[in-house]
Amino acid sequence: MTDVTNDLTDFPVTASDLARLRSRLADDAEASGILDVAYRTVDSPIGPLLLAATPKGLVRVAFGREDFDTVLTALADRVSPRVLESRPRLDAVATELDEYFSGRRQEFDLPLDFTMSSGFRQDVQRYLPHIGYGQTQSYKQVAEGVGNPKAVRAVGTACATNPLPVVVPCHRVLRSDGSLGGYLGGLEAKTLLLDLERPSGS
Repeated sequence: MTDVTNDLTDFPVTASDLARLRSRLADDAEASGILDVAYRTVDSPIGPLLLAATPKGLVRVAFGREDFDTVLTALADRVSPRVLESRPRLDAVATELDEYFSGRRQEFDLPLDFTMSSGFRQDVQRYLPHIGYGQTQSYKQVAEGVGNPKAVRAVGTACATNPLPVVVPCHRVLRSDGSLGGYLGGLEAKTLLLDLERPSGS
């Protein structure tokens, strides 16, 4: 009787094989309604961005400097452990971001999921899209806009913890003296976004 050994080296698995398997798993999970958080990465002028969406909408945009593994762990802890890389749910987001960065889009038209924020922070983040393209407001003006004029510092915290940067435009919020203030993606990214939105010739 011959001893048969199952040697996996006889059947090498390539990176493309693994990619196809991941894609199939994600498609099956989506079709079965068990994919709670889909994610993908895209390149942008401000570096790689991680995009994540629930069935309700876009739930997270993260900068490379945040560490994507840490972001995905936080999503698994706070939203659902059923997190998989899946492109289709985020195709529209990727398209609108590309249009924005190429100067062809001034307003995002995407369903948003604010699960990662609550209370006053969420109130501020829901207000931010009302600051129009190419416009800015001070932290004080935002505080007044959400009906709590004394909460200037809390507005700063809400902007600093915005889970949906770029799409929810916290980069349009500046200090009262016109200086940049902080930004989760770094001041270089904030400057680039403001320059992108600045009218030609100004």
